[in-house]
Amino acid sequence: MEASSNRLAVISGRGELPLIVAEREPDSFVVCFYGVETDAKPDYNARFEKLGGFFKELRKQGVKRVCFAGGLMRPALNPLRFDATMMRLAPRLLSAMKGGDDAILRIIVEIFEAEGFEVVGPHEICPEILATEGVMAGAEPKDQTLRDIERANAILTALSPVDVGQGCVVANGLCYGIETIQGTDEMLRFIAQNSLSRQGILMKRSKVGQELRVDMPAIGPDTLHLVHSAGLAGIVVEAGHVMIVEKEQTLALAKELGLFIFGEGR
Repeated sequence: MEASSNRLAVISGRGELPLIVAEREPDSFVVCFYGVETDAKPDYNARFEKLGGFFKELRKQGVKRVCFAGGLMRPALNPLRFDATMMRLAPRLLSAMKGGDDAILRIIVEIFEAEGFEVVGPHEICPEILATEGVMAGAEPKDQTLRDIERANAILTALSPVDVGQGCVVANGLCYGIETIQGTDEMLRFIAQNSLSRQGILMKRSKVGQELRVDMPAIGPDTLHLVHSAGLAGIVVEAGHVMIVEKEQTLALAKELGLFIFGEGR
């Protein structure tokens, strides 16, 4: 069968998002990297060290667009396996890996674009997964919650220039956790050791100027369970800049767990 002239490659990471994106475009070419945890069934298994062969395969399959979907950890690279393309790109990639996630992801976008591929975000394929403004589940935020939202915004705005994280937990004006390289889930597991008894918020929002096509913040059912275990009252997300994976299920679960989800405009 002849490949589509505008075929989409889905670079699959953790979670349901790769499955959702691939289902939207049935002709998708699903790619999984060795060592990356994913539920997707790959059409092709790639290696980070063999990017030249990977790009060649994408062209062979008629791929024009590339979508990174789901969580991806920083790879452990073995220089002994580098092909010629990776040898050429390694200095830029290894230098970027010394910085924050946004720095390295911008380099990855530049590399794919230089190879002639258009990089698109999951939210461009499935716009309905974006958070909307206002109350999406649960009750309207009360005065203390509004103060916690203001405090959380101030914290994440201050951290944005140093490319640290996309989330934090604030309760009664106190910061209980900041998302770092370990991710939101590990932050919430840590806070769960000292449950806050249904107070405080998890805030998820983009960094200022963040490359949203490859690293847009996201929440889903797993986030809700962890927020509940941590004793928080709910989640505040940036409307239009945060994805809600399995949106219908997530909003229903929030109601079931007695949590709110509020979309804040910036």
